[in-house]
Amino acid sequence: MSHKFKIGQRVRLVNVVHADSRSALSDFFEVVRLMPEDRSGEPSYRVKSLTGERAMREGELILAS
Repeated sequence: MSHKFKIGQRVRLVNVVHADSRSALSDFFEVVRLMPEDRSGEPSYRVKSLTGERAMREGELILAS
């Protein structure tokens, strides 16, 4: 399986609901590294936001508009 997103693209979390617009800003990420697929074959990414950097699976992300 190939990666859906590219380095530098802005993505956000799937299915996140916030009442506070400040916390919603932390749901936007920039892809900084493509990581290998996990055991299930799903691609992973290293992403960064205003609050830090973390690893996420492709199924947790959608392209930010």
